[in-house]
Amino acid sequence: MPMTRSNQLPGGSQPVQQKFRRVSRLCVVVLSFGLVGPAVERVAAASPAATPTLTQTGTKKGVAKAKPRRYSASASRSRRARLARARAVARVRQWREVAQPRFKMSDSGEWVPDVRAAAAIIYDPETNEVLWESNSQDPRSIASITKVMTASVIFENNPDLTREVTIERADVSHANHTYVRAGERVTIDDLLHLTLVASDNAAARALARTSPLGTSGFVDRMNEKALELGLEHTTYADSSGLLSANVSSAYDMARLIAFASNDERVSSIMRKAHHTVLTSRRVVNINSTNQLLAKGDVDVRAGKTGFITKSGYCLATLLRLPQTNQQVAVVVLGARSNAGRFMETRHLFNWLSGRMQALNLLSTAPQPVPQSQE
Repeated sequence: MPMTRSNQLPGGSQPVQQKFRRVSRLCVVVLSFGLVGPAVERVAAASPAATPTLTQTGTKKGVAKAKPRRYSASASRSRRARLARARAVARVRQWREVAQPRFKMSDSGEWVPDVRAAAAIIYDPETNEVLWESNSQDPRSIASITKVMTASVIFENNPDLTREVTIERADVSHANHTYVRAGERVTIDDLLHLTLVASDNAAARALARTSPLGTSGFVDRMNEKALELGLEHTTYADSSGLLSANVSSAYDMARLIAFASNDERVSSIMRKAHHTVLTSRRVVNINSTNQLLAKGDVDVRAGKTGFITKSGYCLATLLRLPQTNQQVAVVVLGARSNAGRFMETRHLFNWLSGRMQALNLLSTAPQPVPQSQE
C-alpha cells in the first residue's frame, strides 16, 4: 500500500507545523556540517514558538511569571511600624532644623530676624506699621489662608448658623482633606468650624455653593472684598485654597487676619483647638491645624494655616504681646516644613517681645539729673 505524506501533523496548527518543518530542515543541513550545538542554539533563539520553555509555575510560556505574594498580617504591621518610625524621625529632624532662630545685621546696624521662609512680616494693625518684614510684598500662593476671606464673606449676610446643608459629591471630590461625606447634612455653624479649625476643603466648597451668591458669585465677591480692603496683591480663584491661583502677599494677609479678627464670630472659631461636629449620621471630633494653640504659651487671637505644593507651608496669625497687650499680625509664607512655619512664627514673636521689653525698661529707667555748671 503506497505511503502518503500529510501536509499537516496531527493536532498542530498550520503556522506551527510550517515553523517546525523549517527548523527540521535547518537541523539536517547543520548536522551535515558537524555544527550541531551552536547552530541549534541559534535556531532555538530565533524561533521561540518552536522551542517552548517551562516557567516557574510549570506552564509552557515564553516569559516566566512570578508567584503572587501572599498577604501577611505581621508583615503589614511591620511595614506600618517602619513608616511610623520614619515619619517620627522626619518630624524630629524638621523641628531641630528650625529650633534655633537666625539673625542678620540690618543696614542700620541692628540684629534682626533672618527667616528661612520665602516671605514673612510683623505688622501692627493699630498703627498700620510694619515692624519687620522679609519679601512681604511678593505675590505668592496662599493655599488655605484663603478660608479666612471665605468666612468673612459668609458672615456678611448674617447667615442662619443652624441651617443645614447637604454635602454633595462635587464638594468632596478631590477635596484632599475633608471630614464630611456626600449625602450628610451639616449646619452652617459646623461647616464654618470645619473650614477654619480643621481646614476642611469640602466644607469651604459647600459654604460657597449654598450661599445666596452661588459658587462663582461667591468667588467674585471674595475678590471684590479684597479690593475694598485695599489688598492689592490678592486674587482668589476658589473658596478652599486648593487652587494655586489663590495669590496674595504676607503684607496683605497680615492686614486680612487683623480685619477678620475684628469680627468675634470669626476670631472665636480660629481660637479653638478642638471642636465636635454633629452631622446627620455621625459625631466627628476635629483638631485645629494651628499648632500654636496646642501648648497655649502664645496668646493666639486668630490664626489660619495653609499648604499646597505651590505655596509651601503658610501661617497667618494675630498674637497678643504679654507686656503691653498689644496685638500684632505675624505671617509666614513659603516655609519649608510644617514645623518651620510654627517655629519661625515663634522666633519672630519672641524677638519682638524681647525688643518691646527692652524698650519698656529703657523708658522706665530713671534719667540722670543734669548737674549745673559754675
